[in-house]
Amino acid sequence: MASNSTKSFLADAGYGEQELDANSALMELDKGLRSGKLGEQCEAVVRFPRLFQKYPFPILINSAFLKLADVFRVGNNFLRLCVLKVTQQSEKHLEKILNVDEFVKRIFSVIHSNDPVARAITLRMLGSLASIIPERKNAHHSIRQSLDSHDNVEVEAAVFAAANFSAQSKDFAVGICNKISEMIQGLATPVDLKLKLIPILQHMHHDAILASSARQLLQQLVTSYPSTKMVIVSLHTFTLLAASSLVDTPKQIQLLLQYLKNDPRKAVKRLAIQDLKLLANKTPHTWSRENIQALCECALQTPYDSLKLGMLSVLSTLSGTIAVKHYFSIASGNVGSSPRSSDLVRLAQECCYHNNRGIAAHGVRVLTNITVSCQEKDLLALEQDAVFGLESLLVLCSQDDSPGAQAMLKIALNCMVKLAKGRPHLSQSVVETLLTQLHSAQDAARILMCHCLAAIAMQLPVLGDGMLGDLVELYKVIGRSATDKQQELLVSLATVIFVASQKALSAEVKAVIKQQLESVSNGWTVYRIARQASRMGNHDMARELYQSLLTQVASEHFYFWLNSLKEFSHAEQCFTGLQEENYSSALSCIAESLKFYHKGIASLTAASTPLNPLSFQCEFVKLRIDLLQAFSQLICTCNSLKTSPPPAIATTIAMTLGNDLQRCGRISNQMKQSMEEFRSLASRYGDLYQASFDADSATLRNVELQQQSCLLISHAIEALILDPESASFQEYGSTGAAHADSEYERRMMSVYNHVLEEVESLNRKYTPVSYMHTACLCNAIIALLKVPLSFQRYFFQKLQSTSIKLALSPSPRNPAEPIAVQNNQQLALKVEGVVQHGSKPGLFRKIQSVCLNVSSTLQSKSGQDYKIPIDNMTNEMEQRVEPHNDYFSTQFLLNFAILGTHNITVESSVKDANGIVWKTGPRTTIFVKSLEDPYSQQIRLQQQQAQQPLQQQQQRNAYTRF
Repeated sequence: MASNSTKSFLADAGYGEQELDANSALMELDKGLRSGKLGEQCEAVVRFPRLFQKYPFPILINSAFLKLADVFRVGNNFLRLCVLKVTQQSEKHLEKILNVDEFVKRIFSVIHSNDPVARAITLRMLGSLASIIPERKNAHHSIRQSLDSHDNVEVEAAVFAAANFSAQSKDFAVGICNKISEMIQGLATPVDLKLKLIPILQHMHHDAILASSARQLLQQLVTSYPSTKMVIVSLHTFTLLAASSLVDTPKQIQLLLQYLKNDPRKAVKRLAIQDLKLLANKTPHTWSRENIQALCECALQTPYDSLKLGMLSVLSTLSGTIAVKHYFSIASGNVGSSPRSSDLVRLAQECCYHNNRGIAAHGVRVLTNITVSCQEKDLLALEQDAVFGLESLLVLCSQDDSPGAQAMLKIALNCMVKLAKGRPHLSQSVVETLLTQLHSAQDAARILMCHCLAAIAMQLPVLGDGMLGDLVELYKVIGRSATDKQQELLVSLATVIFVASQKALSAEVKAVIKQQLESVSNGWTVYRIARQASRMGNHDMARELYQSLLTQVASEHFYFWLNSLKEFSHAEQCFTGLQEENYSSALSCIAESLKFYHKGIASLTAASTPLNPLSFQCEFVKLRIDLLQAFSQLICTCNSLKTSPPPAIATTIAMTLGNDLQRCGRISNQMKQSMEEFRSLASRYGDLYQASFDADSATLRNVELQQQSCLLISHAIEALILDPESASFQEYGSTGAAHADSEYERRMMSVYNHVLEEVESLNRKYTPVSYMHTACLCNAIIALLKVPLSFQRYFFQKLQSTSIKLALSPSPRNPAEPIAVQNNQQLALKVEGVVQHGSKPGLFRKIQSVCLNVSSTLQSKSGQDYKIPIDNMTNEMEQRVEPHNDYFSTQFLLNFAILGTHNITVESSVKDANGIVWKTGPRTTIFVKSLEDPYSQQIRLQQQQAQQPLQQQQQRNAYTRF
């Protein structure tokens, strides 16, 4: 019965539960632990990791681990094994155990058992706890003792524990190193045990002396025990030790190359290649030219394709790093040598056309990386080699839909994108190759090739209208069946068509796409294509597709979501017919667009749920509405110069007030208000940017562009009208220098530069305000509106999810109740937090540190006013903490000298690896009631009682005078 209730509770519990629910869940599990049936006990034990995941705070985890330690102490070996597995699964929560001594004492009592299996499980348990008890001498002693045991199970457990403790404790590593050395070199130690002991030496990197002694021992082992297994284990341990200690990495690279060249055994060669790949990924800067040359020679000489493939994979890894630049910089220093004549290039050229796809792919990758990284002028032949190699590999892999061929095709397509970005003049030939091959390729390859085409075309405008015909013809012939591949291909090819047609889609292209979608009726495919149309700014197409989907969804939330997208697309479609100099038309277009936007925001609000509040989407759309209203207001203000020109006495008023701008009449004040409005909008866009920690870079760039649009208009108002003398154009002139990653960004940058040039040409030439100034502002607004708005990925899809959960102590039983504190004492507020992730943690950015800001405000006073020092009036503190295993905690000392109720607010923000601060929240509030301490209260009452007779005497004296 208990287990059933536990199951239902844990199935229904969510992240938003109160602490009481966590306690009740723990009590249910505790019932299972105290059950008389072994099955129920085991079921309760294995449910603990789920509990830790839902309620990851120390107070619960500490209680739970103490209960598990009791089960470990009194239970049988199977229960102990279950507790061990739970501990290993919950490794990130171990540091939240508060009573470590008590927990370890209960576990450690089993080490004195007569059962070797119980002792072995205990040793593994201690090894799993090494991160929280690295310097426990009794654990160190037990591990050393158990290494001499005659029971194999216990010895293996001791080896596991020794490895874990060596990684955590320098003292243990120094102490155990000689013991491990004796056992490995001892004749009585079995070979299989030696193979398990050798990997412990990889953790002997705590200081240079220890690492040197471990390295000497491994060197002896490699020469003394030439058997394949011993050499493989010793060499791999050697590599891991070198990678951790960093000092001996160049020596290790030479040693591995020596074994790769001289050892005849293929297994040893394979291990050497594997370890070289590890070192190439971790420390590419330590590779010298001689090392790369030796590897090239080995690859040129080996007759085995599998080994050549491995060596080329190492070289392809190195070719994308600083190692290849170092290689060619030294090579170019030699007389008569050039990149084209080096062994590395010769090897890559040989392998480009190899019949093994993997070798060809890595050869092409090496050539591409060399072409992109080496900036010499005479690399025309090398560029052609890279392009021809990519073409042949594309033809080879696109005809085969096996997983291996698809993996190699991905390498080739990544190289194409890199080559087009690094050498833009090659992009046209690359794109033509892809378009030609699209017709004959398999569906799986076509999808990848479409992704590649879209990636190249987003960076460079290489897909012209001339190529659109080929794409549309191809779209007609695909998608005859409703298979997943065909559906994916429909989406991918539609994306390429949207990228290729930079302006609005023609009626013919729209008809082809809609006809194809009707024949293969999959709602999800239609939605994905509509989403891509919104991202690329094809709002007319997107609106029609969203309209067709409205009746195909089962939930009202989905209906409102699709309806809002339809309205937003309709709103943006209103700007397609805008013409310069036609300001009345612009006003009517903005009014029409705002009508649809207001309908859309109502639907969007209805689509939000407590679990999915759509906060980014709502804020983005609200800002767009406010921006359009600000544009409309500014155009009306500009028009007011014609409808309400300055009065005849405006010049006299300006001279009287000493403000030259007043001669322009009321437009000057209106312009000032408009400028402040645009600056306020820019600030709000900045807040939205800071609140979007989980957004992808394209979405953030889009928000940044909206912010720059607001700043541009405010700057134009200031430079043209309000303050022409002090306007500076230097800080704004460099906006176009950055590389644009999308067509939308390119068009926006072009508008920015054009507007700045216009403003600069008018600035200081004509005195404000003239019709030329207002026309320049109105044309700038129309130019910005003519660029179709891009709704980026984060508007539709959240790939990374990060949230912070805070717990404050002391905390009241009821959130509305205040915590009582005496005014002569300080409150120690402990703030604990847990970082919670979605399915892809750290996809775009990771949390480096959490910034906690604590502030208090006085809500209501009680009692008399006393003279309190200013320092004691408020609390405003900030601390930065680095989360460890997604957990952090810190404390604040708060002073409440003023009697009354205080409101404490704790707000968290995060700092990523680049040092950027993001306002992610949450914001938590508690109430504190400051009470007068008894001693002060007693003294105050005594003073009042002593003052009462004196006051009465003074009153009597006053009466007697009268």
